[in-house]
Amino acid sequence: MHAGRARLEFFPAMTAPRAISNRRLALLLGGLAMFGPFSIDTIFPAFPAMGVHLGADKVAMQQTISVYLLTYALMSLVHGPLSDTFGRKRVILGGLIVFLLASVGCALSTDMATLLFFRAVQGLSAGVGFIVGRAVIRDARNGDDAQRLMSQVSMIFGIAPAIAPIVGGWILGWSAWPMIFWFLAAFSLLLLVAVVGWLPETHPAEARLKVSPRRLLRDYVGIVRNRRFVRLALAGSLSFGGLFLYIASAPAFVMDLLHLNEQQFAWLFLPTIGGMVLGAFLSGRAAGRVEGARLVKIGYACMAVAMVANVAYNAWAGDDIRVPWAVLPMMLAALGVALVFPILTLAILDMYPRQRGAASSLQAFSNLVINAIIAGLLSPLLSQHGLHLALGMAGFVLAGWLMWQWEANASRRLPACPREPAALEPTDQL
Repeated sequence: MHAGRARLEFFPAMTAPRAISNRRLALLLGGLAMFGPFSIDTIFPAFPAMGVHLGADKVAMQQTISVYLLTYALMSLVHGPLSDTFGRKRVILGGLIVFLLASVGCALSTDMATLLFFRAVQGLSAGVGFIVGRAVIRDARNGDDAQRLMSQVSMIFGIAPAIAPIVGGWILGWSAWPMIFWFLAAFSLLLLVAVVGWLPETHPAEARLKVSPRRLLRDYVGIVRNRRFVRLALAGSLSFGGLFLYIASAPAFVMDLLHLNEQQFAWLFLPTIGGMVLGAFLSGRAAGRVEGARLVKIGYACMAVAMVANVAYNAWAGDDIRVPWAVLPMMLAALGVALVFPILTLAILDMYPRQRGAASSLQAFSNLVINAIIAGLLSPLLSQHGLHLALGMAGFVLAGWLMWQWEANASRRLPACPREPAALEPTDQL
């Protein structure tokens, strides 16, 4: 125990890099986090055209999301530990290069099998910016500064699901669906240049861990056995799962239930982005002023009100749901998620100061597994009726809140972001 604490003496030095400003770092990390969601949402408006060109029905087209999320989830277990071993910047650059090549492969695909293969390769690399970027935040900033930076990144990240389908619709307005993947390739190339020029290495060589599959497995087992990690990870993943149910169901929800066209996805995504940005802004403003546990309670209260309104409207409207009433609850729900997520994420990262990459990977893995189940199983089952979607979303929010209540009852108090890293040894294990 004493040796573990002694090792923590490097962490003030590790959290020192400020050669890059908060604003520039937030823009860069936000952009890196965006290219994963962009890979999902930009192609939604193109589903009908892609299905016709590739001879695929709606169920087959949904698999372009499921296979992407499956490989994303599996590789998310590796991105963080690789960055703990080789450094954050090197791993991010490698992921961007693979994503760029996979996007080119998707653009050149002429059959469904080829497209699914390159979508799988996209998934293998797309999570690197989001997962490793969170470790960079905690490497580079402490305490309330970390919460503010996490909130700024969340504001930028929240833009992706909203503008991606709009961009996809615009591209379809003047070109064919492969141009969407050429756009993704260009976006990843832009990020590659920005990382080379702007991003400092925040994980110095003296703090890196040696490559060891046995050690990695031991670390993962230890983290997964930590009850507090499980509670916090599931609280965030399940709460976001309610929003993701609508994101994954966007083609059916927008075009079949709301009877809008492929250029009108903004009706779903703009309220969502508005809520995410506002919630992230309020979270940053609350850093150092409002206790983390209280902010989480406020976030869940917002989600609860949104769920009640959503279910009530869909039950009343039946098959005739309309904008804006069918989408306004998404704004309040997204605001609640944005208030909650930075607090939970920083609490997880602070439990494992020498293994932030691994902890970030496992948190992302839990989120992605739930999202893959939603996209591949629940979305096709629930997206036929607005009330079914509303009840599904309410179920996820309720489950996330129960996980948070378990954590609150166990720990009684969750700080917004501890100013000193926690001890290396995890506590509260099974």
